[in-house]
Amino acid sequence: MARNKPKAKKLRLASAHKKYISAPLFAVLKKFGLKRGHRWRLNPHMRRHWRRKKLKV
Repeated sequence: MARNKPKAKKLRLASAHKKYISAPLFAVLKKFGLKRGHRWRLNPHMRRHWRRKKLKV
């Protein structure tokens, strides 16, 4: 990807980054208890990898 990006694209990437941040710790503990399950399991649709899933922004 280009080093210099248009500002509009940077804003779209930033908003996409905010959406896939993991769930809060109290929600994880409520669902999984003390065994500490994976946080992404609370919202698996937002999980993404930079190589596998493209954002199309």
